[in-house]
Amino acid sequence: MLENLKSQLISLLNELPKNNLVCLTSGNVSLRDVNTGLILIKPSGMPFEDIHESDIVVLKGNGEVVEGARKPSSDTLSHLFIYRQMKEINGVVHTHSNYATSFAALGWSIPVFVTETAEEFGGEIPCSNFVLIGDEKIGEQVVRYAKHSKSVLLNKHGVFTIGETGRRAVDLAILTENSARVAWLALQLGNPEKIEPEDVARLYARQQNVYGQ
Repeated sequence: MLENLKSQLISLLNELPKNNLVCLTSGNVSLRDVNTGLILIKPSGMPFEDIHESDIVVLKGNGEVVEGARKPSSDTLSHLFIYRQMKEINGVVHTHSNYATSFAALGWSIPVFVTETAEEFGGEIPCSNFVLIGDEKIGEQVVRYAKHSKSVLLNKHGVFTIGETGRRAVDLAILTENSARVAWLALQLGNPEKIEPEDVARLYARQQNVYGQ
């Protein structure tokens, strides 16, 4: 079932350790099939290098397992909540990347110190309220803050990114960590000034509407 999408999910999962966004078995990626509405997600607690297509869990939007013998990610209920609330989202990524999570540990948003953050996120990367993991509460926080950013720091926990595709959600996870790293380094050197909101809006509009092919 959905073999092409399973192959894509394996490829995207491998991007997380490749880009130093996770440690051991932490983190996850899910994809929604636009034709059937079925959701594919990483199995819980498995090392990324050991995951094969047969390990991927396929679920309905209500959480009913359609295919797969593995237990799905412990964040599954939050992924499902995001998909139910945001019909345009087809990819969700969760990481514990070091620099971004250090901001989350402090309850800080990632400021717009550089143009890349403005271009990709359209503003600061917000930090949510603190909630416990295991049910829909993280998903509720992501949806709440997604009005302003498709990347959200989970207070004291990590990062969730969402995208129209899984590839975009993974890219945003990589860019979130890069923005956090640059912000952290800048703060070690001095007191960087934030880019003015009107300039952030111009940079974001240009990136979304002019840049690229």
